[in-house]
Amino acid sequence: MTSSVSAVSTQALPCAAPDRRIVRSKLALRTAIIELMEERGLDAFTVNDLCVRADLNRGTFYNHFKDKEELLISLEDEVLSDLQVFQSEMKKLTLSEIIKSERRGEPLPFLISLFDYLRQQGDFLHAVLGPGGDIRFAPRLRDTVCAHLVKGILHRRYREHPTTFTNYYVAFFTSAYLGVIERWIETGMKEQSGEMALISMRLLFIKPGDRIDL
Repeated sequence: MTSSVSAVSTQALPCAAPDRRIVRSKLALRTAIIELMEERGLDAFTVNDLCVRADLNRGTFYNHFKDKEELLISLEDEVLSDLQVFQSEMKKLTLSEIIKSERRGEPLPFLISLFDYLRQQGDFLHAVLGPGGDIRFAPRLRDTVCAHLVKGILHRRYREHPTTFTNYYVAFFTSAYLGVIERWIETGMKEQSGEMALISMRLLFIKPGDRIDL
């Protein structure tokens, strides 16, 4: 899994153009917190451990974050902010579009882009969604991505005036799609983004007794 400088938050900087040293420091902290979450778990390391791993002094850390939780939340917020780009596509999604794409065996382009982005953030997502990560993040990811995807296929009248069954339908499929994303990340993202997009679409229509291949 690879890190990306673009994934490093530059919020709360004193000027519009981020200083390269600040970006490098935050990238080093991002890498360090990922490694330490994977090795020890979030509760088992300190700010000092982070600084040693990132080869930074504590003053540099405290110039930007009050504690490790604030650093982690800033990284989580940036991922969720990036994912909001896909929400407009999800809102425009219709069931007929999905059915046509599924019948042609062609994944929806925006779903491919979504899984491409998740892959790009794979190292961070693997750590934060794992047993040593942040238990608060999965529900936020579910509500940002999965809920919008499921609601996008509902008829307008159900989106605007949901029934009790509609709410349970959304809850069921939203949790299911979060599980799909978590399994993909946990197992090393072996499937390509296009294949994951097809799997996501196929899961919407599969019924007991149906074939279980793509």
